[in-house]
Amino acid sequence: MQVTPPDMSPSSPSKWSDLAVRIWSGAAMAIVGIGAILLGGVWFQMLVVFVTAVMLWECWIMIRGTSPVSGMLIAAGVASVLSAQVFGGPETREFLPLFLVAPVAGLVVLKRERMTFAIFALAIQVAGWGLVHFRLDYGVTWLIWLVSIVVVTDIAGYFAGKALGGPKFWPAVSPKKTWAGTAAGWIAAALVGAVFAILTSAGWIVVVMSVLLSFAGQMGDIAESAFKRRQGVKDSSALIPGHGGLFDRFDALLGAALALLVIAELLNVPGVDF
Repeated sequence: MQVTPPDMSPSSPSKWSDLAVRIWSGAAMAIVGIGAILLGGVWFQMLVVFVTAVMLWECWIMIRGTSPVSGMLIAAGVASVLSAQVFGGPETREFLPLFLVAPVAGLVVLKRERMTFAIFALAIQVAGWGLVHFRLDYGVTWLIWLVSIVVVTDIAGYFAGKALGGPKFWPAVSPKKTWAGTAAGWIAAALVGAVFAILTSAGWIVVVMSVLLSFAGQMGDIAESAFKRRQGVKDSSALIPGHGGLFDRFDALLGAALALLVIAELLNVPGVDF
């Protein structure tokens, strides 16, 4: 009897089995995120506080397991309280050292991966603070630029990686990420940068910055993938159908936001005032 082998071509339906769920969940997140960005003020701050708290909670449960009481008290609770104090305005920069409370709590309470949690907890809070103040300091246009880079990098990487396949970018850490998808993300980010270079007075340096932020976002994604592999989990949580947890969705934004904080300190781009 002849057995027909499974279709392993790039167009195999199994490769796209999660696409519908990802689209609907992604659309819902996009509506909430874009709405908060456009509204700004307390609406955007509350969204960032919420995302920051949940990401810290997900880091905690990936290390310690589903321990809702301690996880919520130490991670989400600490993040929410500190974020509420720090996100008020530029004058609250003096409270930034309070972001060390959550990492120190992890160093004291956790039995393993103490330093891993401390690094991620600090990075998540600083990135969240950076996003809020970037919205305040530079306005909605450039925050949309940042988010657009992260989104198109993810979308282009997903479709190019699924359709083209090919050599893996870093198989030991992120087995699904390919060079084709990685390069497609850079190209898509460059196109976004070109659009903003044409529509604003920032100049063509924005194209280079876009590619750099795209790469930083990919490194944030890989860092979270490495973290998950160390913990033996597929997703940071199951909060978002088809996407896993908030950490799974915002890991790239975490990397890009941290990179943008560095760029903002080093560069002076006309029309952007970095």
